[in-house]
Amino acid sequence: MHQRLHQLRAVRLQQGLSLRSVARRLNQSVAQVRAEEDEATDLTLSTLLRWHKALDVPIAELLGEPDEALSKPVLLRANLLKLMKTARTILDLDGPVQIKRLAQRLVDQLIEMMPELKDVGPWPATGHPRTMNELGRIAEHPFPDHLLMDMTDV
Repeated sequence: MHQRLHQLRAVRLQQGLSLRSVARRLNQSVAQVRAEEDEATDLTLSTLLRWHKALDVPIAELLGEPDEALSKPVLLRANLLKLMKTARTILDLDGPVQIKRLAQRLVDQLIEMMPELKDVGPWPATGHPRTMNELGRIAEHPFPDHLLMDMTDV
């Protein structure tokens, strides 16, 4: 069994961030971020500083002990962030005015508790409809022929 040197992945997940969003913040590829997240990876101090800025948590949280859970302030922040994203998502939905008022009240109260949440947006949508001129990913990156099954053998 390998030694756990950091808990980057656990902190990222607690913050509700995807690999892709952290990769953008770090200006790295998703594969590079995934490799750095491996708890057995021995990271340099400068790499830890970049992660500290990207995740906006104390460096000590990134270096937690193996059996130690994230600190209460970091867990609280992560939970408030998720709650804000949910409230913003409800505000963006078409729905009854009463629900929108309650969601707006919740947003206001969350900002009162934690002002840095004011710029948090809603959860990402599952996607946007393509126009007739846009191609899907499969058209941009088709499967190689050798991966496709020969239907005459079935």
